[in-house]
Amino acid sequence: MKKLISALAFLALAACAKPSAPNTQPSGDASRAVVQEVYAGFEAGDMDKVTGVMAADIVWNEAEGNPYADNNPYVGPEAVLTGLFARLGGEWDGFAAIPSEFVAEDDRVIVFGRYSGTYKATGKSMDAPFVHSWTVTDGKISAFQQYTDTAEHAAVMSD
Repeated sequence: MKKLISALAFLALAACAKPSAPNTQPSGDASRAVVQEVYAGFEAGDMDKVTGVMAADIVWNEAEGNPYADNNPYVGPEAVLTGLFARLGGEWDGFAAIPSEFVAEDDRVIVFGRYSGTYKATGKSMDAPFVHSWTVTDGKISAFQQYTDTAEHAAVMSD
């Protein structure tokens, strides 16, 4: 009988306990969908679509050693657009970042892919691998980190 009372008391306490906070982490699928919007925007040449999924205070970092890392970190969509994307668009013919694999968990999305394009000043073409690390917060991209073959970028961009 004592065991039955103890069990009932435990159940009563458990029923009165404050419920645990809901999981507020985004699902990997939701984060992946936000990041996929960026690549869809790149492919369509729709920079409004690309910057539209960026948080107002996004922190964007190009890989160390990348010629475009000179302004790291780019903070805010306008800085990314004018400080990086405008330069890429003006200096390259057919510059593309083509994703091949997305790995997502909670708010982090890692993308594997390849860059391609021809640097206008040298006429040299590039085909280099990349890994992009994205952080999604409240449905917006809050951080970006690029990893790539910076020696390949520099070689294509120099005479």
